[in-house]
Amino acid sequence: MASILIIDDDDPVREILRRLLGRVGQTVYEAADGKTALRMYAGNPTDLVITDIFMPEMDGIEFLIRVREAFPEARVIALSGGSYIGKQEVLRDATQLGAVGVLEKPFSVDECLELVRRVLEADDEAAADQAEGA
Repeated sequence: MASILIIDDDDPVREILRRLLGRVGQTVYEAADGKTALRMYAGNPTDLVITDIFMPEMDGIEFLIRVREAFPEARVIALSGGSYIGKQEVLRDATQLGAVGVLEKPFSVDECLELVRRVLEADDEAAADQAEGA
């Protein structure tokens, strides 16, 4: 299956995502902030990153900008539970900066799994299209 890096400073959120994605066969790595996650990703790029927006050290927007600069192929889902107005704005900004999807906290299990499935399948389809053109 796929490898997924989860970035969130909230331990329970990371644990929920780890368990949820692990149950469907994904290999999950975790980081509590964007700075640590960027080092982890550089050393071992994953198929997908799910990052919270509001975190210490390096927030999700800065992580998204940096990872997309260094690894343009990086696929990132942005996650936020900030205030309603701020949440909408930062998730829109994340999409404009290259996030392939967004999740609003709280999210449902089905919503999360469906978005992850769609992103990973889109990646698989792009790779197949590229192989056919070679």
